[in-house]
Amino acid sequence: MRAVVIEKYGVLPEVREVPEPEVAAGAVVLKVEATGLCRSDWHGWMGHDSDIVLPHVPGHELAGTIAAVGAGVSGWEVGDRVTTPFICACGECEQCRAGDQQVCPNQLQPGFNYWGSFAEYVAVPYAEVNLVRLPDGMDFGTAAGLGCRFATSFRAVHQVGRVAPGERVAVFGCGGVGLSAVMIAAALGAEVIAIDTNPAALKLAREYGATHTIEASAGTITQLRDLGSAHVTIDALGSSDIVQQALQSLRPRGRHVQVGLLPSGVNLDVGRLIGQELTWLGSHGMPAHAYPEMLNLVATGNLTPDRLVTRTITLEETPAALADLSNGTPPGVTVITP
Repeated sequence: MRAVVIEKYGVLPEVREVPEPEVAAGAVVLKVEATGLCRSDWHGWMGHDSDIVLPHVPGHELAGTIAAVGAGVSGWEVGDRVTTPFICACGECEQCRAGDQQVCPNQLQPGFNYWGSFAEYVAVPYAEVNLVRLPDGMDFGTAAGLGCRFATSFRAVHQVGRVAPGERVAVFGCGGVGLSAVMIAAALGAEVIAIDTNPAALKLAREYGATHTIEASAGTITQLRDLGSAHVTIDALGSSDIVQQALQSLRPRGRHVQVGLLPSGVNLDVGRLIGQELTWLGSHGMPAHAYPEMLNLVATGNLTPDRLVTRTITLEETPAALADLSNGTPPGVTVITP
């Protein structure tokens, strides 16, 4: 099969022929119909993820059709249209039995600790726990984002951040995760403030439901305070500076949700965290069993993740697009069709 292969961190990958994945017991192999280009893929390419062993095929947001079914897998057949969370949980540990597959200690992640979806085929382990059947009317490009960015944002905003109607929510970073968070928080009835350095991304944020937008600068905190302290802040990019701004813009007893990765760590204003009784919450993906609520909101038109897709590229265009993330994230969601 054709795949994007990383040989060295930070060096432009190449598209070449590699062996197709074998179908193991309990697993399936998917024909990749669409896969998202995400900043997490860039972190992996830059060597920020310790799970990656070179050479490596990235890609963790995916949707496709089942091409092969491993022994012991029931309920799924060749040809089924599916997506999967980027966290493939084992289904048997204490966390999985409690329904918290997103923190499974035995998790496997395509594109990180095994070869991912920037390829024509990809394996999905623990298939019965992790596969999500796609609605008939949903296209694969839209579905690819449900594996990471949109589902991650849905859980971060709704299930972890517990955003309620009328609350003020400040979303820092309007890439795929941030724009998804804007759309979801607005659909939940929140007053959404979107912050980013990119005017094009802020334009999309307004289209997706942001009440206010702020072009990030030295005066961001002042502008935020002029609009009123936030009930919830979300770092959808991953930046120590953003974390400080988020904590400063929260009202007493406010909630901060950290979604963006922080490979260089963070310095917290612990005094403010304690004195204002702020809550710091981490959010990492969403398990397959939690998808129906989100899919129902998509089916009723309350959520429209298809509007987030702004660019479609080929596998051959992917290495350059991955490298371009070093210069910033393009507005909207980029989808690859192998």
